[in-house]
This record gives sequence, structure tokens and C-alpha cells, in this order.
Amino acid sequence: MDNQTTQFRRNDKPWLKTYEKYGMQYDIEMPPADTSLIEILEENFVKHAGRISFVCMNQELSYDDLDRHSRHMAAYLQSLGLKKGDKVAVMMPNILQSPVAILAILRAGLILVNVNPLYTTHELEHQLEDSESKALIILENFAKTYADIAKKTVDHVIVTSMGDLMSPVKGFIVNTVVRHVKKMVPPFNIPGSVNFKQALKTGAQKTYTRPTDIGLDDVAVLQYTGGTTGVAKGAMLTHGNLVANLIQADTYIGDAFDHFEERNEQPVIMTALPLYHIFSFTVCGMYGLRKGAINSLVPNPRDGKSLLKAYKDYPPAFFPAVNTLFNGLINSEHFRVLDHSKLEMSMGGGMAVLKDTAEKWKAGTGNVIVQGYGLSETSPVASANPMGLDEFPGNIGVPFPATDMAILDEDGNEVEIGERGEICVRGPQVMKGYWKREEATNEVMTPDGYFRTGDIGVMDEHGYFKIVDRKKDMIIVSGFNVYPNEVEDVMTGHPKILECGVIGIHSDKSGEAPKIFVVRQDPSLTEQEVIDYAKENLTGYKRPRAVEFVDELPKSNVGKILRKDLREMEAKNNPQ
Repeated sequence: MDNQTTQFRRNDKPWLKTYEKYGMQYDIEMPPADTSLIEILEENFVKHAGRISFVCMNQELSYDDLDRHSRHMAAYLQSLGLKKGDKVAVMMPNILQSPVAILAILRAGLILVNVNPLYTTHELEHQLEDSESKALIILENFAKTYADIAKKTVDHVIVTSMGDLMSPVKGFIVNTVVRHVKKMVPPFNIPGSVNFKQALKTGAQKTYTRPTDIGLDDVAVLQYTGGTTGVAKGAMLTHGNLVANLIQADTYIGDAFDHFEERNEQPVIMTALPLYHIFSFTVCGMYGLRKGAINSLVPNPRDGKSLLKAYKDYPPAFFPAVNTLFNGLINSEHFRVLDHSKLEMSMGGGMAVLKDTAEKWKAGTGNVIVQGYGLSETSPVASANPMGLDEFPGNIGVPFPATDMAILDEDGNEVEIGERGEICVRGPQVMKGYWKREEATNEVMTPDGYFRTGDIGVMDEHGYFKIVDRKKDMIIVSGFNVYPNEVEDVMTGHPKILECGVIGIHSDKSGEAPKIFVVRQDPSLTEQEVIDYAKENLTGYKRPRAVEFVDELPKSNVGKILRKDLREMEAKNNPQ
């Protein structure tokens, strides 16, 4: 990429008329090829010095603090001998140490590996080994998960506690409550591990060397996803991918938050979605830093009391969320009576926003949810609805600036407007490929640079896209992707299970939930045993919520489980 306008404009793209209608800009200008996310972040530390960057549990972290702490941690990581291209994993929820660790890794010229802190030992081991991570920064609440791997998977482990970046008194109280009252820290032993605060102290005595050889084409983040197959693999997101998505978002949103600046007031971004999820990472964390916003971090969005308190104490201007979160809040009378006057934009992603939820949200907050669409492989935003709509449209909007989307058939040909096909995306935010999986990359990338999403959709005459089906068997649980073959692979490890098949079923709470069809190896196998085994070996959102025993599974001539037939059987036996 060079310092010129990125253009994918073609005269036959109907969404350009929509851009004109709403006065939006389609083209973007990328920075020079030797620019990196590091430079953009460090510019913002200076630009927004003195302001609040992140707040968590009413403990504020200024842009100056964020600059200092992340620089010291970057210096510490460099002092360990870590060099360009080395991977460092971060495994923690939304606490103040999370953005510090993330920015330190990037500033040190290393590659960030985002890890879900709810992963089981099996899942964590796979991700650390597959990514070839050299170091792990982890919250002590989850340290036992790593310790239980029972072998040295990474060279360096940095362990932090909930209160490490809080004031001494508050930090002591928080750590005491977490460890001894709520007993949220299981005993663990990680030989050679270093305390987060000690790492910061050591790093303060080292010299931070700002990398000069990182450019837009270098990988910044390995974002693990099942892609279109379900085998967990790292999408290589470059500095250019992430910078592009930030510029695209800025271009798309335009001057929506400018009046905050005019009043010398910081807009607040409600960061209830976890930063290890690409939606929150880019749209909340990185975009918030670019705009000089306050990111209000919520460690556990399922804790309704703390979520409501965060919303009340720091009323948001921008609230990205998934349908389940919007729905849970708007059905709470305690939420409806809060002050929503500063809320400028509510953005839905990760899963489909339901019309009923959107209507209730508008009635309760006066805000129309702007639904967008994206994937880990697209950094993540590929499309969104324009701001300023009077009603929730129920589609995924038009392509983001400088983004070309097409509906292609199986042969890669573009179908007619209104016809079904696979939604494909081309643009500067599309990943470099899958880490160490060239074949998998080739399967999802067309020769002319489109990424095949696996979602079946249609495009109307105004350039709006709508998802109508899913080509892949992926299940979306509260915005998180669950891949049946991953669940099946784990569950067939149970000695009493001969084979199994997994599909998604409707859930009022999470949109979808996994259901497992089991063929017994041992007739004594019970439903509770299946559920218990899943609890031991799978992250919560991946666990089957329903179990059905069958004599055999429907299969193709070559022995492949036909999940389509399982879905038909489910629809017949349990109609909605």
C-alpha cells in the first residue's frame, strides 16, 4: 500500500448511490507503507495527553498512564530477548492491564495473540502451541488453566491480579475480595512466572527501543477463529488491515462525535464486549484510542449490577454490543430509567440483531441500532448501515468505505441482484491469510482477492446486503462462533461415546445454542455424563445445551455426518 487513494469503485456497484444519498465518503487514503499501528497509537498518546483513556470499576487510567505503562512493559518484553515476529498471548478479561499489555506487545514490535480467558486447558494448549507463542500475560484467576497444561508451553509467563493498576488501597481491597471472599483464584504453580507489577518496575529501568522496521504489511495480531471449517487457526491481521479498518470507521461515522470535542468533552465507549474478541478489539479499543475517547471497561458483562453501574457512572456515546446484551439490558427496568441522552450510536454485530430487540431499544433509549457485519478475517468490519436511519432495517448494510462486496455463486461468478449466493469481501481490511495454513487460505480466497465468508446472502438494488442462510455449519452463541467439528472432536474423547454430531438450535437467551446427537459406545451413558464431560473440556459457550441419543447418525456415501439432515430431524421433532 502506498500514499494514494485506495479505490475499489466500480460503476456497477449500487451502494455508491446510497453513499451519495447520505453524503458519505467511499474512498479512503492510506498512510505510507512504512507506517504502522505503533505510530498511530503513539501520536494519540501525545494528542490526548491529560485525558482519560480507560476506566474500570471507577479506576481511571489516563492517556499519559497508558503511554508510560505500555512503554515500560514493551521495554520489559524487549529485555527478554523477544524480537520482531515473536508472538505474545494475552489471556484476561476487560481490566486495565489488558490494554496496557496489548499496546506493549504492539509497541515492542511483537505479534499479539488474543486468548479467551474462559478457555479450557485443552483449548489454551492448542492455541499457544499453534501460534508458537513465546510469552503469556495472564490474569491470576485463570493461571491454573495454564498450569494444568503440565508442561512448559511458553518461555515467559507474566501473571497479573485484578487490582494491579488500581490505587494501593483499592487494589488491595479488590484483590482480597477476589482471592479470599469470592474465591475466584484457584491455587496454581507456574515456576519462573513474573508478577505484572514487577515486570513494569523492571521495564521502567530498561530502555524502550521503538521499532523502525514495522510496516503496514507486517502482522500485528493473530486472531484465532474457526474460519469456514472449524479447525481453530490464526487469522493474520496486519498493521495495514487494522489501520485501514480504523480509517474506514472514521470515514463512515464522519462527524458524529465532533460536538463532544466542541464542548471539550470526551465521548465514552461502552466496552462491555471482551477486548479479546475482534469486534471489541477494533471497534472499542483501537477506535477509542484513535478518537481520544474514554473506554469504559466491563470485566464481566453478565454481571448486571456492575454493567448498569458502569453505564450510569460513564454514560456512553457509543455502545457496540451483540443482540443478547442489548436484549438483556432493555428488558431491565433499572436500565430503562438511566440517562441515555448522550447515546449517539448503538452498533450491533457478532450476531444478528433481532427486530423485536431493536424496536424495544429504540423505544427505551431513543437510539436506532446500527447493524454491521464482519468477521475475524476482516479486522472485523466489512459492512454497516448508515447512521441516521429512522428505523431498524434488519440487514447488514452497505460495504464499508473502500470495500468491495459481491454475491458469488459456487463457480465464483457474480449473481444477479436479488439472487442468493455467498457473500464475499475484498478490501484493505481483509486478512493476510491463516497462520501456517496456506491450503486453508487458498480455500477462502478467490484468485482476484475476495474472501469467501461462508454466509449466504442477497444484495438489493440499493447495495444493501442481507444474510439469508449459512453455508458453513457454524453456530453463533451470543456473538461467539462455535464450530461443530471442534465440539465433536472433543466430545468423541469420552470413552462411552461412539460418535456424535452437533448442530445449532434456537435459544431465546443466546440466539443459538449447540445441541449434540450422540451414538452410545456404552449403553449406560447418561445425559448428565455428556454434559459433565463438556463442562470439563469446553469453554462455556461451546458446551452442548441439549443432548439427544440416537441409534445412528445420517451420513453421506463417504461417511460424512450430514448436519443438514440433523437440522431437518430437529425441526420435525421440535418445531418452533
